[in-house]
Amino acid sequence: MRIGVYVCHCGINIAAVVDVAAVRDYAQTLPGVVMAKDYQYMCSDPGQEMVREDIGKHNLDRVVIAACSPRMHEGTFRKVMEKGGINAYYFEEANIREQCSWVHSDREIATEKAKELVAAAVSRVHLQEALQEKEASVIPAALIIGGGIAGLTAAKDMADAGFKATLLERKPTLGGHVAKWVYTFPHMAQASEFLTPLIESVKGHPNIEVLTSAELTDLEGFVGNYQAKVAVTPRYVDEAACTRCGKCVEACPVEIPDEETWGLVTRKAIYLPPPPHDPATAVIDTASCRHFTDEGCDACVSACPEGAISFEAQAEERLVDTGVIIVATGYELFDPARKPELNYEKIPTVITGPQLERLLDENGPTKGELVLNGKSPESITFIHCVGSRDHVVGNLYCSRVCCMYTAKQARVVKERHPDIRVRVCYMDMRTFCRGCEEFYNEVQSKKVLYTRGMVSEVFTREGNPVVRFEDTFLEETMEEPTDWVVLAVGMEPPEGTEELQNLLKLSRSADGFFLEAHPKLRPVDTDTDGIFLAGCCQGPRDIADTVSSAHAAASRAAIPLFAGKVAIAPIVAEVDEEVCAGCAMCEEVCVYGALKLDELKKKMTVNEAVCKGCGACSATCPSSAIKLKNFKNNQLLAQIDALCVISAGG
Repeated sequence: MRIGVYVCHCGINIAAVVDVAAVRDYAQTLPGVVMAKDYQYMCSDPGQEMVREDIGKHNLDRVVIAACSPRMHEGTFRKVMEKGGINAYYFEEANIREQCSWVHSDREIATEKAKELVAAAVSRVHLQEALQEKEASVIPAALIIGGGIAGLTAAKDMADAGFKATLLERKPTLGGHVAKWVYTFPHMAQASEFLTPLIESVKGHPNIEVLTSAELTDLEGFVGNYQAKVAVTPRYVDEAACTRCGKCVEACPVEIPDEETWGLVTRKAIYLPPPPHDPATAVIDTASCRHFTDEGCDACVSACPEGAISFEAQAEERLVDTGVIIVATGYELFDPARKPELNYEKIPTVITGPQLERLLDENGPTKGELVLNGKSPESITFIHCVGSRDHVVGNLYCSRVCCMYTAKQARVVKERHPDIRVRVCYMDMRTFCRGCEEFYNEVQSKKVLYTRGMVSEVFTREGNPVVRFEDTFLEETMEEPTDWVVLAVGMEPPEGTEELQNLLKLSRSADGFFLEAHPKLRPVDTDTDGIFLAGCCQGPRDIADTVSSAHAAASRAAIPLFAGKVAIAPIVAEVDEEVCAGCAMCEEVCVYGALKLDELKKKMTVNEAVCKGCGACSATCPSSAIKLKNFKNNQLLAQIDALCVISAGG
C-alpha cells in the first residue's frame, strides 16, 4: 500500500497554531506512507494539481489530506482522486482546522493533536473500500408548495424552463399575504400592479397546473423520483359559471369575522374574495357553512341564477410524480393577543399594521377612509417590534419588514390627513433595503415623530387609549394619549410547518423556520436532496428578497431536471442477510424511510437512493447485521487504536 499525506497551512488558519512541518515529518514515519508534503492551500488549483501529479509520479493508491472540515472540501478532493486514476473513496480527510487549530492556542499541544488526527486517518485509509456512485433518472417536473408570491415566481420559472410545474395552495385563492397589502415600500407601488399579472401568467401557462384548497399529505421517493399524495378539497362553485353577482352572498344567513381584515368586519360563509386574490369566484368556507352541519342549509344554491353551486362534488386524492420540490409556504402574522399588556382585542382602537393596511385600501372595508366604530382619529401611535425581538414570547429575531411597513403607513396617513398627529415608538430603526433609509428620512420630514421608546403598556383613560413607554434617550417614562394604537406585528412560521417538516424530512432553526443546508454556500437548498426553500418559510423577508430567493430556488431545482439524472452517493447502509433477524428496529429509527422489511425473506432491505448514510440504523441493530459502507467497525476501530497508541506514548 502506497499512501500520500498532505498537510494544509490554510493560510495562517492552521499554520499559526500547528507546526505544519512537524506534522508532515511525523506523517512520513507512519506505516504505508511513501511521501508527505505540506502546502499553503490544498484546496487551490495548484494544490489539487500537485496531488493529481503525485498520484502518478509516486504510484499512490491512497491519499490523506490534513486540512479543514470534510464538509468544505471532501467532494473537491474526491474529484482530484478520480482525475488521478484512483477510486474517490480511497481518500480520508483529517480535520486539523475546526478540530485542532481553531480550538487550541497552545502550539505544542495543537501540534501533537494534529499528529494524532493524521495517524488515525492513515490507519483508517488502509481499510477504505472502493465504492462506486450510481445514477437514477429524473422526472422532469417540479412540485411547488405555496401559492404566494414566492411559489408563483418559482412555478413560473420552472415552467418557463420547460418543465411541468404543479402549484399547491392550501387556501382557496392565490396571492398569499402580498394580496392583502396595498402599497409596497420604498417605491409605493401597489402590490396588485405586479401580483395580478404574475397570477395571470401562472394560471395561463401551459406547463403549470394550479391546485387550490390542496395540501400535501404524504411523500415517498427520492431526488428525481418523488411521488406526492395531495388532498384536494372541492370548491363547490363552478369557476366557469360563477359571475360574481353576489346573490349567493346576500342569501347566506351566516356571518363570521373576516380573516381578510383580521376581524375588522364580518363576512358570510360564502364570500367573494377581494382583488387581487385569484380565483375571484365565490368561495365557500366549509368550516362555517351550515350545509356541512346538521342544519343542511342550501340557501346559496337556490339563490345562484347560474346554477354554479353544487354540494355534490367530492374531495379527491391526487398522486403527483415530481423530480424536485420547492417549499414556499410563507409565514403567519404574530397574534398580539399573546402580549396582554397591549390590550389588543380589548381596546377597540388598538389594531395591527395589517389591519390598518386594509383600512387604507380604497377597495377595503371602509373604501380607504380611516374610520373605526364610526370615528376618525386625530392621533395615531405606532408600536414597533410586536412579537419580534421579544424574549418573553420567544421570538428573538427581527421580522425585517415592520419598520418599513410602519413608515409606509405613516406616510400614507400624513399624505391623506396632514392634521393627524403620528408618533412611532421604535426600538431600533432597521432600514436595510435599497432606498429604505431615504424613504425613512422622507417620512420624518412629513412631521412623523419617531421616539426611541420601549412600550410597557397600553391602557385606557376616560375611554381613550394611552401608551406608556420609556423614552430611552431622555431616560424618562412617558404616557401618550392617542386615538388609535397600531401594532407593527412580525412574522412567525405558519400553521402546519411541523407537519410539513416531518413529511419532507426538513430541519428547522431555533426560530421555527425551515433551515437551509448552508447559509452561504447553499442558501436555498435543504439537507434533503431535491427539496428547496423559497421566500418567508425560511425566515422573515421583504417582497424583493422573497422573489429573489424564489428565482434562486427555481434555478437550483432546475439543475437535476436539466441533467436528466442524479448521482446516488455510495456511503449507504447495507444488510448482512445471514445475520439479520428481521426485527425492524432499524426501520423505526430511520428518519428517511430508507429501510423496509422484505415480507417474503423477513430480512431488511435498503433503498440506496433514499439512504443518507447517517448511521442511525447501524447503531441501533442489536445483532450488528446492518453496516454503513466505509464506516464499518474495523475501519472505525483502526482510527481509535491509532489514537490510543499515540496517547499512550506508543
